[in-house]
Amino acid sequence: MDYDTVKQMLRENILNVTFNKVNGELRVMKCTLKSDFIPQEFSPKSLKMENREAVAVWDLEKSAWRSFRIDSLVKAEIA
Repeated sequence: MDYDTVKQMLRENILNVTFNKVNGELRVMKCTLKSDFIPQEFSPKSLKMENREAVAVWDLEKSAWRSFRIDSLVKAEIA
């Protein structure tokens, strides 16, 4: 999957994203970019320059912003 496809899926859905962490560990993260699920105090305040190598997401289980490298993505499925 490419960057634009993943970002669009995240804007519309909650995803289970499987990726390889930098240390080689496989991680599954339940995440989204749907504003309904991001607490207002954590909503993005400004538009930053987009880094197309990494995707910043709201981790629903940790209630925090996390990111993963797009080239480490194994799969992304609608939760």
